[in-house]
Amino acid sequence: MSSTVFTGPILAGSVLNSDGTGNYAGVGGSSGMQNVGFVSMSQASESATTGLFSTAITQAAANTAPVNTGIVIPAQSIITDIYVYVTTALASGTMSIGTTTTATELANAIPNGNINAAGQYAVNPGVGSGGATQVNNWLNSSSTQDVPVYVKTSATGSGTFYIVVSYLQAANSFVAGQYTA
Repeated sequence: MSSTVFTGPILAGSVLNSDGTGNYAGVGGSSGMQNVGFVSMSQASESATTGLFSTAITQAAANTAPVNTGIVIPAQSIITDIYVYVTTALASGTMSIGTTTTATELANAIPNGNINAAGQYAVNPGVGSGGATQVNNWLNSSSTQDVPVYVKTSATGSGTFYIVVSYLQAANSFVAGQYTA
C-alpha cells in the first residue's frame, strides 16, 4: 500500500476568504463567509531505533527516564486529543506526558487507577493552578519550533502502552486564511 505525504498544514473548505456579505455558501458554493477548517493530524508513538510507527512503550523504560515517544508536534499547532492505549496493565504509580524531559507540560500525574487495565484512555490537561499552563500548551504547542512528546511513569512494572496525539497543524499561524508566521 502506498501513502501520500503533504507538508501541510492542510486546510479544507469552499470559501477561503469571507466576501463581507454576511451570507453563507450553499452546497458547492464558493462565496459567502469563510468556512475553511484545518484537517486533523495524528501521530503514534514510534521507535527511536527502528523508526516503526505504533511502537509499544514499556513502563519499565518510562520509569528509568522519560521516553521520547517519537511524536513531534509542529510549531503553532493545537493539540486536540491525546490517547493512551494500554496493552498490558500498568503497575501502580502515575504517568505524565510533556514536551521536555520533565514530561509534565501536557498532563501530569495521571493516576494509575485511570490507566491500570488494558484499553483506550483519553488524556486531558490538568486542572487547578498547573492546568492553565497545560491548557495553553495544548492551545499552542510552541510559538517558535516543533516539539517532541515525552512520557514518564512513576513506578516500574511490565505494563506496555502506545501514545497517539492528534493536532491541528500550525493552526495558530493562520489569520483569515493567510499564513502569518
